[in-house]
Amino acid sequence: MDPRALLRRAGLEAEGPLLPLHGGDMARVWRVGPYVVKVAEDPPPGLFPAEAKGLAELGKRGVRVPRVLHVAEEGLVLAYLAPGKEDWEGLAAMLARLHRQKEAVYWAEPGFLGTFPLPGRRGGEWTEFFFLRCVEPLLKATWERLEGLGPKVEALFREPLPTEGPAPLHGDLWHGNVHFAQGGPALLDPSFFVGERGVDLAMMRLFGGFPPAFWRAYEALYPVPEAVARALPRYQVYYLLAHVHFFGRGYLGALWKAISAS
Repeated sequence: MDPRALLRRAGLEAEGPLLPLHGGDMARVWRVGPYVVKVAEDPPPGLFPAEAKGLAELGKRGVRVPRVLHVAEEGLVLAYLAPGKEDWEGLAAMLARLHRQKEAVYWAEPGFLGTFPLPGRRGGEWTEFFFLRCVEPLLKATWERLEGLGPKVEALFREPLPTEGPAPLHGDLWHGNVHFAQGGPALLDPSFFVGERGVDLAMMRLFGGFPPAFWRAYEALYPVPEAVARALPRYQVYYLLAHVHFFGRGYLGALWKAISAS
């Protein structure tokens, strides 16, 4: 969809050119004056409403996110946050506050990881919740490409994962979904649900991860128990299955490494 058409539909007008912004692999993102317009080719139904809902859930819990100005099946219009300086300590403080919040049960509305649909789920024991809601749908989608690793993935979740209590999660917390803006860091493009913070920590350590300055600050505010740290490769399996799904067998080596480290 034409970004300006989405702006007009939202009743918004902006002067100036369409400036492309980084938008990952799943969407095209443009700045138009004070607005950011995010669109995708043939997005799955509910993709952008789920993103808007996830931003709202994080915002309610004290996380800085861009303000959502318009939501449609075709895309989103967000308020533009001007870039600022890197502030890893500020990011660590924001995430430690988020992860320290505890909720009554694990829960997730139907949502997406990238454009991959994930079911809703509520309550129950954590390992079963995480496997059935997050891992199993991707395992089924990638089984034929896993070259025999499927049963090894299943076996990882026969033993319970460590628990600290249900916490709100960004759900897809890689470097590209952090925006250092004027006034402090913000988070983008969540795959929000309530689970164990190890899910976020695992993604933050994948593919090079966040720098030592972040981890020093985060650990000082909310230390990570050894059992949770040991479980991070099991959570990384979830994200690596998504990479196999979207990008192919080139990620099988990383998947095998995570399985072996579990």
